[in-house]
Amino acid sequence: MRIVAALGGNALLRRGEKPDAAIQIEHVQAAARVLAPLAAHHELVICHGNGPQVGMLSLESENDPSLTRPYPLDALVAQTQGMIGYWLAQCLHNAGVTKPVLSIVTQTLVDAHDPAFAAPTKFVGPVYDHQHALRLAKLHGWNVAADGDRWRRVVPSPAPQRIVEQASITHLLENRTVVICGGGGGAPVTDDGTGLLEGVEAVVDKDFTAALLAVAVHADRLLVLTDVPAVMAHFGTPQAAPLSRLDLDDLARMRFPAGSMGPKIAACHRFVAATGRRAAIGSLAEAAAVLDGSAGTTITAGPPRPTDGRPGPRPVSGPVPVPATVTGPERD
Repeated sequence: MRIVAALGGNALLRRGEKPDAAIQIEHVQAAARVLAPLAAHHELVICHGNGPQVGMLSLESENDPSLTRPYPLDALVAQTQGMIGYWLAQCLHNAGVTKPVLSIVTQTLVDAHDPAFAAPTKFVGPVYDHQHALRLAKLHGWNVAADGDRWRRVVPSPAPQRIVEQASITHLLENRTVVICGGGGGAPVTDDGTGLLEGVEAVVDKDFTAALLAVAVHADRLLVLTDVPAVMAHFGTPQAAPLSRLDLDDLARMRFPAGSMGPKIAACHRFVAATGRRAAIGSLAEAAAVLDGSAGTTITAGPPRPTDGRPGPRPVSGPVPVPATVTGPERD
């Protein structure tokens, strides 16, 4: 199969961990061991989050007295793509992947007039207590928002329209290359109408970029691999239970947290609605099982139907629980 796998930021750095290189490399090594069998048996495109890393670089840039002005977010996204792509390519090779592995610094075209620029929502960087976040916001001119019981910087997150390097990505994939691209959603750029590109101060959601890539390369599956085992119904109650299968009608009746599971569900919805093929959400550690549907949550266009054409059973019994949420926030 042709697979696009979107790795959450937990593949590199878990909540509360120091952003040391050694810690991140250890996590990338674990991710590579899980992804290597998929690369061996399938055509594979890997996207990855970069929220902790781009936030760390941004904070360093803000505090560098030698700079006239901090580095813009699009440049920092490109920097993290190089670093994380290098780690992933090296660790996949060391995990036994014999195919060529290539990491591409990817540009993602966005609309300069996207309303997201006026309403920052995308979390980047480390977590802070409320007072510390407010002090940093005042010092650096940031927008901050609550992320669970802590606070983080938020930046604009416009919708991806097109991957500038799409033709090259497709060519590499068709020639048996494992492609690492769309890191951090891709460096956001706008087109001035004459074909000239310019970076903008934003971060694109990597799950939306992964869905866009999956449609463009005619993927058979979109896998959103994170630090939770599945989409959960009635999270936080004694009735909490994983939902193993959902369809687009089910999703329309459910609510999901905007800062964690919401974008993942929306990305899967876009891919399934556009292609009729399946998407899945689940734990990175169980990637192979998420792919075959024995773990995680599989999302389909509609419920299965028997061969005689009569309406089949619903994929989950009874009314779909509302609200539905996940076992915890995930860091992009």
